[in-house]
This record gives sequence, structure tokens and C-alpha cells, in this order.
Amino acid sequence: MTLNHHNILIVGGGTAGITVAARLHRVDRSLDIAIIEPSTKHYYQPLWTLVGAGVVDKAITKRNEADVIPRGVTWIRAAALSFEPFEKAVTTSDGARHTYDQLVVCPGIKLDWDAVPGLRAGMGKNGICSNYSFETVDSTWRALHGFSGGTAVFTMPQTAIKCGGAPQKILYLAEDYIRRKGLRDRSRFLYIAPGATISGIDKYRPALEKIIATRGIETLFHHHLVEVSGEAREAIVEDVRTKERRAIPFDLLHVTPPMCAPDFIRLSPLADKAGWVDVDKFTLQHTRFPDIFALGDASSLPTGRTGAAIRKQAPILVQNLLAHRAGRLLSGRYNGYTSCPIITRRGRMLLAEFDYDGKPCETFPFNQAKERYSMWILKRYILPQLYWHGMLKGLA
Repeated sequence: MTLNHHNILIVGGGTAGITVAARLHRVDRSLDIAIIEPSTKHYYQPLWTLVGAGVVDKAITKRNEADVIPRGVTWIRAAALSFEPFEKAVTTSDGARHTYDQLVVCPGIKLDWDAVPGLRAGMGKNGICSNYSFETVDSTWRALHGFSGGTAVFTMPQTAIKCGGAPQKILYLAEDYIRRKGLRDRSRFLYIAPGATISGIDKYRPALEKIIATRGIETLFHHHLVEVSGEAREAIVEDVRTKERRAIPFDLLHVTPPMCAPDFIRLSPLADKAGWVDVDKFTLQHTRFPDIFALGDASSLPTGRTGAAIRKQAPILVQNLLAHRAGRLLSGRYNGYTSCPIITRRGRMLLAEFDYDGKPCETFPFNQAKERYSMWILKRYILPQLYWHGMLKGLA
């Protein structure tokens, strides 16, 4: 084994890892910062909803990882395998052991396709599709473009997921597309979710309920997908209260797969009982290992797992990590802010922004629970530029 030491070691070169590295490097260029990331590609995932709806080409969501690694930051092209928090070390898939002064953990979330029997084998066939990966997102547009009527089912899993509004976004875009094609009168749209309502945030729930009612979208709450039979075109769903199961025939099935923390996180000393990196929800510092911080999808932070959340978490983490290095009190406080741009049809969107308590934290001086063309422009054109040229540069 080789041994390498860094002032700050970051596990994960996605949105969170790159944003934190860029911010740290801008504050103190003397810091030795390294990122552990095996992937050679970097993705802007929020646009995948529009890829699945046939609005944009998925090629524009992908860039080379080498192009987003901040200059002056070391890229360790390997996967993290295990943590030794008492020795302050991380072992990687290339046989190296890396030590650190401080560690930032943000490897993203695992898409657990195998948690639903029949899903992996059926993906991309018999109308089964998903926007949730670069490899599968094209299947959504193929299924939607080829849909000529029947039952279209959209599911939300019982687990935590990244971008909790995305299962609804593709539902609304698909319904709008079919309506524009003149096939709505021969089509049934059904949304299945384990929760009790369309939204857990009071400010935005009435607007979404009105959209569903006005457009004739059916809902089946308190249920989640537990099995897929592609050949029979049946989705097996389970009542989360009674555990009773039933089969729902479909012609199109968009699945949001169950998700969990990556195995090397879930089985590590850093994890809480649910498998997430166990951090204080305000300071983002680990509850047991003070030299470790975490943010993003793999953290235990009880808020929406979105890029917008990371945008607010990153400066707090950097502030507190540097304070910890200097022996000062951690004064940065993250309030749980997250954002969910909910596309309701092509050319219209409402923007949900809220904190840990579900209290709106809105950016604009108007009612963001109303569908607006301006919010569509924000989603389609402005936010991607903010991401590539702002967040990943440590500027936004």
C-alpha cells in the first residue's frame, strides 16, 4: 500500500465535492486538497427530467470530470472503499491509503434497482423507463414518444430519494405531452406514492392538488412499487399501512427506484442507524468524529436531497471546517434550505423553497406557488449556467 497525506480529503467528485473543493481553494490556496472520485464524467442531473420529456438532448448534461476539478486540487481517480476514522485514513480501490487532517464525505446516493424485483431486467422494455440515471433517461422519451394511449403509471418509492419532486415533474410533462398529441381522452395517468398527500409542504400543496384535479390525474397514496412484471405489463404495489398487494396494469411505467447510502458508507463507522453519514444537522460536522464533515445526498441531513440544498450547505461546511482547523467555535448554521423547481407542463414551473420546518424560504418577491413561464426559463436556461459557471467554481 502507498501512503498519501492531504490537509483536506474529499470523498466524492459530484456536485457537493467539487463545490466544496472550489470554495476551499478560493479561501486558502495553500491547502493541500484532494478529491477521491472514480468517474471520468460529471453530470448535471436536474436536466434529466427534460431529457426524458424530449425537451433537451442528454449530451448537454455531461462533461469530463477532469474539466470540473478545480485547478490546484488533486484528483485521486479511484473509489473509496473503507474509512479508519480513528487513524484519519481512507483506503481506495487502487490499493492506496490516504490520510487527512479533515475529511469531507459526499459520495452521492445509490440507486437500488435490485430492491424492486423485475425492475433492472425490465428497464427500457415493455414501456418501463426511468429518468434517474444517464443510462436509462433515454428510455423515458422512447416510451413516451411511442405511447398511443392506455395507462401511464408513475411511482415514488418509500425510501429517501434525490430530488423528491422529480417523480411528479415527469408525470406532469408526460401528461402535457400526451394532451398536446391529442391522445389525452384515451389515456389514464396514475401517480403512486407512499405519502398521504401530493406534497408535505403546506405552501405548495394546494397548487399541486389543483393541477392534479384540473388535469384529471389519478393518485394512489399510501402505496409503493414492490415488483415489476415486464412481460405481463403489471406493476405490483403494496399498501404501506396494511401490506396488502395488488397488480396494476400499465402501458407506460416510469419508476423512481428506491435509494440508499452507498454500501461503503452504510457499512462504515461513519454511518447512523439508517446508513447515512451521521452529522449535526446545523453544523454539518460528524457527531462522533470532529475532523469529519458531510453534505449532500449521503448525509443524514433531514432535508431534500437536491443540488440547491448543496448550494446552501457548501458555504456553511467550508466556514465550519476552516473554523475547526483554526480551533475556533463552529458558528455556521444550516437551516435545512432546499429547493424543488416543479415543472408542471412545458413552459410552466412553480418553485418550491423551504427549510427544515417546511417554512417557505422563497427567493423572489412574488408567489412562487403559481405556475410561471419565467420560472421555466430559470430552470431550462439560467440554473444550468449557475451550476457550471457558479457553483462548481465556488462562486455561487
